[in-house]
Amino acid sequence: MTPDLAARPLRVFLVAGEESGDALGANLMRALKQRHAGPIAFAGVGGDRMEGEGLQSLFPLSDIAVMGLTAVLARLPTIVRRVYQSVDAAIAADPDVLVIIDSPDFTHNVARRVRKRAPHIPIVDYVSPSVWAWRPGRARKMSVYVDRLLALLPFEPEAHRRLGGPETFYVGHPLIERAAQLRPAAGERAPLGAGQDVLLLLPGSRRSEVDMLLADFGRAAALLAARRPGLEILLPAVPHLAGRIRDTVAGWPVAVTVVEGETAKFAAFRRAHAALAASGTVSLELAAAGVPMAICYRLDWFYRRLKQIHRVFPIASVTSMVLPNIILGRNVVPEFLDEEAEPERLAQVVERLLTDTPDREAQVSAFADLDQSMRLPDGHSQSGTAARLVLELIGRA
Repeated sequence: MTPDLAARPLRVFLVAGEESGDALGANLMRALKQRHAGPIAFAGVGGDRMEGEGLQSLFPLSDIAVMGLTAVLARLPTIVRRVYQSVDAAIAADPDVLVIIDSPDFTHNVARRVRKRAPHIPIVDYVSPSVWAWRPGRARKMSVYVDRLLALLPFEPEAHRRLGGPETFYVGHPLIERAAQLRPAAGERAPLGAGQDVLLLLPGSRRSEVDMLLADFGRAAALLAARRPGLEILLPAVPHLAGRIRDTVAGWPVAVTVVEGETAKFAAFRRAHAALAASGTVSLELAAAGVPMAICYRLDWFYRRLKQIHRVFPIASVTSMVLPNIILGRNVVPEFLDEEAEPERLAQVVERLLTDTPDREAQVSAFADLDQSMRLPDGHSQSGTAARLVLELIGRA
């Protein structure tokens, strides 16, 4: 950092598109304030966490936090209006840097338009789109409007270098800083097979995911409970879906305890012996907790059609959509897409994970390798590394 930068006020404009981006943005804001001696004025789009660090959001995050083409189309007029509102506000603010955070369908539309109208504003993208798995041509296109990319996964800098993407740095995954909260203390996780086995059901944090997976998770859990008397089943739920999930599981033939909030979720992870989960970051959380898992995901009608086209015109370039598998370079976590996620099949796979089998041991062993792959150098924090790279770019600009 140059002496001039260290002394002067900064203006930072941030655009997040959903709750996970709000958490990343808040941590980045906090780290920027810690690393920069002068005052920082924040503006842009975020949620409650970012507002708690000093951002007054242009509009509620719920206006744009949607997933899946069907949901996006239903909200499209509002989303388009919010894109242009964000662009106008960013240009009017004339910040020292624009930081877009995840949610590429929204945030990259903002960044492209800002670059076209105000090319002098440096742009940082915090969280890489999955160009290594889906539509790799996006990497080269990003290099036109993204000056620096902060990646959460260790293989992403090399992927962008290979694909012609922007300058990319691995900053670590935020999970790294919370891994200790997921790992059981002595006596917290009962010995496997001692009559106190715990199964986690994790059908997702979005309504669309829960709608597509919860019923089949319930059928699989009922089959497992019938085969394994004494099995305790926990279902961590995000607050805005907890009531709806409780109403649904109340009608199941098997007892399920719904827990709400991050503290209760992490406590459940520390007790668990196996999990049945939706695809996403939760797979990394389970790996950090040492919980073997089976992963499921279902596509909406548009992406199911795209999957059929993919058989003729390949558009994806990985053999797994499970993050631990991709990072490790080998498929140790079983995954089930669409019609493959059949309750009897899921129950059979999870039952092997609730027993001392080679399937279970392979995952537990692989999780130790995963932890090493994602580690940052000693003394480097995830948010601190991201903040340093943002300030470096401002200084360079």
